[in-house]
Amino acid sequence: MDETATEILRDTTPLFTNDTIVFGVLMVVLGFIFYTSSKSTGFWNKFYVIVPALFMAYFIPALLTTSGIISPEWISISDSGEVKAGSTSLYYMSSRYLLPAALVLMTLSIDLKGVFKLGPKALIMFLTGTAGIIIGGPVAVLIVGTLHPEAVGGEGADAVWRGLSTLAGSWIGGGANQTAMLEIYGYNQKLYGGMVFVDIVVANIWMAVILFGIGKSAKIDKWLKADTTAIENLKANVSEYTKKVDRNPTLTDLMILAAIAFGTVSFSHFGADYISAFFSSIVDDIPKGIVRNIFTFLDSSFFWMISITTIIGILLSFTKAKSYEGAGASKFGSVFIYILVATIGMKMDLTLIFDNLWLIVIGLIWMATHAGLMILVAKLIRAPYFFFAVGSQANVGGAASAPIVASAFHPSLATVGVLLAVFGYAIGTVGAILCTVLMQLASAV
Repeated sequence: MDETATEILRDTTPLFTNDTIVFGVLMVVLGFIFYTSSKSTGFWNKFYVIVPALFMAYFIPALLTTSGIISPEWISISDSGEVKAGSTSLYYMSSRYLLPAALVLMTLSIDLKGVFKLGPKALIMFLTGTAGIIIGGPVAVLIVGTLHPEAVGGEGADAVWRGLSTLAGSWIGGGANQTAMLEIYGYNQKLYGGMVFVDIVVANIWMAVILFGIGKSAKIDKWLKADTTAIENLKANVSEYTKKVDRNPTLTDLMILAAIAFGTVSFSHFGADYISAFFSSIVDDIPKGIVRNIFTFLDSSFFWMISITTIIGILLSFTKAKSYEGAGASKFGSVFIYILVATIGMKMDLTLIFDNLWLIVIGLIWMATHAGLMILVAKLIRAPYFFFAVGSQANVGGAASAPIVASAFHPSLATVGVLLAVFGYAIGTVGAILCTVLMQLASAV
């Protein structure tokens, strides 16, 4: 048995498996990026004019994973043939501890009136992104079905369209919606890993494109003929307030910021556990079927953790705690966000693009349709690239990555990404069901 496993499985143990060491490697990478991006002359200055620092914070960890130096998960095979699976906890740590800490620190200085003045374009672009995912699925199935029918075939629980339904759930809502689609359509769970693989590869490629575009946002906005007045006014107001309360932080300031950040993390986890358990019992009482699965996001502790964190941050922005922006609240939040970006980047092994190639092609055509529709609508309504990027990531990336993209434009805008992503959880299952119905019809053509 072990000999067979050894023949089939490949030892994928990276150079560094200890999370402490890997975390240090990622921090050195981030330090290098910020050191070189601070150069005002020479090669690095020209380099970062073209390539954004945030993209490099994502891409270098991906290269380290691709080269086998680090890895999100691996298989180790001993000399005796014993197979042991390993994984890192750094992404979990970053998304569950550092992300909520970053969100509350960045939300302290939020200008809520300014956010509302951004108008309906943010919501329009988000809904356009959702429509792009719904339409993109069947379009991809039709195109690939014409080129390679076997790639969209399968019968019963093995039908590819059933597996693709989980991608629709993930790319409109999030993990909870993805799981709901797996239950609704009963895809063969032995094959489910392949769909998760496509989700990771395609979503991460698209996030890389979004991050790269941030460095070109001014040119893109000019091409879109976008009106960025409301965004610039919001950024200016927050920057003006930051200058007014700016101070050299004392140890007391730093300890209070740590208390606000991680006290919120603690409370949000505490509240999320209770609220998700409460709704879990309610959802479980609903008869099995579409109605029940529409509301499965309510028993997601991650959904409630992000929601509670955002509410606390907004409430604190109406108190004296807002003045701690002057002590560097959003800067510390940005540090946490960059660490999260690096851990997301290390989940991407570029060589995996060539595995399950036709499924990847389906995913890429799907995402290209999503992007194409968003570009068309952005051009028609003259929406800034900010709304395009955040609206897309609120769909495809969810609450973990939408704030990253939003905060890259300005820390005070992180909340916009969170609010849209939370909305995505609510409509994710319904939108995914519609997409799946269309993909089932397309696969039969």
